[in-house]
Amino acid sequence: MKDEVLEIYEKTGAIKKGHFLLSSGLHSDIYFQSALVLQYPNYAEFLCKKLANFFKDYKVSVVVGPALGAILVAYETARFLNARAVFTEREVGIMKLRRGFAIEKGENVLIVEDVITTGLSTKEVIEVVRSYDGNIVGIGCLVDRSENLSFDYPLYSLLKINVKTYNPYNCELCKQNIPIEKPGSR
Repeated sequence: MKDEVLEIYEKTGAIKKGHFLLSSGLHSDIYFQSALVLQYPNYAEFLCKKLANFFKDYKVSVVVGPALGAILVAYETARFLNARAVFTEREVGIMKLRRGFAIEKGENVLIVEDVITTGLSTKEVIEVVRSYDGNIVGIGCLVDRSENLSFDYPLYSLLKINVKTYNPYNCELCKQNIPIEKPGSR
């Protein structure tokens, strides 16, 4: 599976090399632009079906992902799980459900992401789901590039990859005066 996912990301030009400011605030020389993969319905279907298959026995009622990157992941994964798909978004910097979306008390919730680096967005979504008393059954992502990250819920990724990140105050790329790009959504 790892090789198939990497091949899809490479084929679509979704693995970018350079100097990037990640939405987490960290810097990296590699950026996974999942939107370039998800623009192709056949790839979105293939990847999200694999994600859904892992969680098929979890009795998922609703799949939730943070906007913008995980909207399509939530939708496609929910389609294969015969569940609803909703997304969170920030309003005045605070992650919440908007647009009339809600989670029923005790409803089985799967949280999905396109890429996890520090897990900050995922943690924010967890808090939103908890505020509705939803029952989080797991977390799924297409790419997990985190280091030593754990949640209180099962985490499944299609691709676990180690990619160097830098603190912005001690970034090797900044020291080399490599121009920085900010492709993230935050």
